[in-house]
Amino acid sequence: MVRRTWKTLSQTERRQLRRDRLNRLLPNALTMLGLCCGLTAIRYGLDERWQLCVVLIAAAAVLDGLDGRMARLMGGQTELGGQLDSLVDAVSFGVAPIMIIFLCSLTYAGGLGWAISVLFVVCCVLRLARFNITSSDTNLPQWTNNYFTGVPSPAAAGMVLLPLVLHIETSWSFLLSAWLTLPWTLLIACLMIAPIPTHSFKRFRVPRKLVVVYMAGIALLAAAMITEPWLTFSAITVLYSASIPFSIHSYKKTNHEEALRSAGANDVGEKQNFEN
Repeated sequence: MVRRTWKTLSQTERRQLRRDRLNRLLPNALTMLGLCCGLTAIRYGLDERWQLCVVLIAAAAVLDGLDGRMARLMGGQTELGGQLDSLVDAVSFGVAPIMIIFLCSLTYAGGLGWAISVLFVVCCVLRLARFNITSSDTNLPQWTNNYFTGVPSPAAAGMVLLPLVLHIETSWSFLLSAWLTLPWTLLIACLMIAPIPTHSFKRFRVPRKLVVVYMAGIALLAAAMITEPWLTFSAITVLYSASIPFSIHSYKKTNHEEALRSAGANDVGEKQNFEN
C-alpha cells in the first residue's frame, strides 16, 4: 500500500483532513483550558483571593462539560482526549478545590486536615479510574449510561467548596471552621467512591415543545449568576446534592423494570420454543 503525501491529496481531501484535525484539536484545547483554570485557582488561593478561586473552578467545570459534548458533536473523540479529560479532572476537581479548602480552613486542623485533604484527592482519582473502566465496558445495558457510579468529580468540587461560597456571601466565620469543613470534606470524598448511582445528564434531550421554556430558564439562570453569583452557585450545589436520593430511586426503578422486561422476553422465547 502506497502512503499518500499531502501534495498527492485532492483539494477536497485536504479540506477534509484539516477539518478532522480541527475537530480533534478543539475539544482537547478546551480540556487544557480547564487544566489552566484549575492550576490558576491554586495560585490565587495562595494569595487568599477566594472569589477568583471559585470562579476559576466553576469555569473549569463548564469547560469540562463542553469538551466532551463538542468532541461527540464534531466527531473528534479520541483515546488521547479521554485520557486527558480524566487527568485534567484529577487536578481541576481534585487537587485544586481541596487545596483551596485546605488553605482557608483545613490548615487549622493540623495533620488531620492534611490527611483529609489527601484522602479527598485519592478518592477523586479512584473515582475517575473506575469511570474509565466502566465507560469502556460494552457489556453494560444501554440505559446505565444515564447514571454515574458515585458523585462525579466536578460536582464533588462544587460541593466541597460550598462552605467557602456561603462564607463569601454571608461573611459568617463559622462556615470556615475546621470542625465543619473536616466532616463535610470527608463526606464528599466518600460519596465519590460510594457505589451509588447519580444522574449523568449526558443523554439529556430537550423536548421540541419545551425549547422556548428551557431557553427562558437558561436566560434566567444567567441573570441570576450575574446578579447573585454566590447564592446561585450555592442553590445549584444544594439542589444537586438533594437530587442524589432521587437518582438512587430512579436507578432502582429502572433496573427493576428492565429486569421484568427481560424476564418477560425470556418467558415468551421459552414458550415459542416449547410450541415449536
